[in-house]
Amino acid sequence: MKYAFGVDIGGTTVKMGLLDQNGKILEKWEIPTRTEDNGSKVLPDIAAAIRDKINEKGLNDSDIAGVGVGAPGAVDDNGVIYQAVNLGWGKFNLKETLHSMVKLPVKAGNDANVAALGESWMGGGRGFSSMLMVTLGTGVGGGLVIGDHIINGAQGSCCEIGHIHLVDNEEEECGCGNHGCFEQYASATGIVRLAKRRLAEDTKDSVLRSGEISSKRIFDEAKNGDEVAVEITKRYGYYLGKGLAICANVLNPEVIVIGGGVSKCGDILFDLLRPSFDEFLFKGCRETKFAMAELGNDAGICGAARLVLA
Repeated sequence: MKYAFGVDIGGTTVKMGLLDQNGKILEKWEIPTRTEDNGSKVLPDIAAAIRDKINEKGLNDSDIAGVGVGAPGAVDDNGVIYQAVNLGWGKFNLKETLHSMVKLPVKAGNDANVAALGESWMGGGRGFSSMLMVTLGTGVGGGLVIGDHIINGAQGSCCEIGHIHLVDNEEEECGCGNHGCFEQYASATGIVRLAKRRLAEDTKDSVLRSGEISSKRIFDEAKNGDEVAVEITKRYGYYLGKGLAICANVLNPEVIVIGGGVSKCGDILFDLLRPSFDEFLFKGCRETKFAMAELGNDAGICGAARLVLA
């Protein structure tokens, strides 16, 4: 039996897991992400935690297939990370640097892509030959997995689907500096923007006119029958479906797996996106299936481990 360590580096904590070759998580834990001194302590801390766990479990290095790492930045096929602003990192070879510290085989990838690999292996994309993972959170992230391999692109920036241009004449600026990006409408923050715009259009009664507006609350009130909330979710579904149709037309995945905070609203999401998805979809892509992500916060460590177990 071979084992692997999966490492998911976040801005606050590093999630770590020890998995067997079948994808079973034997143990998972977290360590703080020490970002001081331009993140110089992050990789030494990870290496020390892995060596400690190997000793604690009485394992030999020969038992370990390697260490997989997901990091918040563009990572190419050679393990070079181009920047990780939240960690204070510039461009360097993440794979080789960690290998020199932990003395085990290392593979690295972008955190969203690595999470996609986890869902493809053990989650909502299990059993499909190609999968587009779409994460609907603060932004909109994407990851493409074909035949158990992440498609990274030349500089590790493949599937930045949140920055597909979706709407003309948008005055508000996206975080990337452009206007009218997919994530300005289809993210958790995007639906809140849509809600505020809708509420400003008229004075129609709605429970959303009092209290804090969040994506969860909008969907909850829509399910409760609030007419304005229903209108907002339909607008949201239109943008989400149109953006995903563009993705399907370009990538033609067998399945699109949806995760992130917005996915917690459930299967209603598929009902909302389907009309515009079908409207803008190329005929040759009409067999595209949808599924919900299943692994939650474990997707990153599962996918990272899969990098070295595949």
